[in-house]
Amino acid sequence: MRPVVKTLGTLRHKSLITMLIEKREASGLTQTELAEKLGEYQSFVARLESGQRRVDVVEFIDLAKILGFDPSAAIKRLAAEPN
Repeated sequence: MRPVVKTLGTLRHKSLITMLIEKREASGLTQTELAEKLGEYQSFVARLESGQRRVDVVEFIDLAKILGFDPSAAIKRLAAEPN
């Protein structure tokens, strides 16, 4: 049985966070504006962007829709990166 690997702070997690920040900034949204579109508080986005919390699949799809990127292509790119 493989041990469970923590993902917070891994290279792949950092790449995901960097990509999400870049997409948010490219869309011209502040953390507060993105949070409002997600139905969350600004602190939710801040914790996500600081790497303090994971992004689940449903949140990732919502982020992709709001920020205007293809979630499938992003996952493929992240999967190709080292962990």
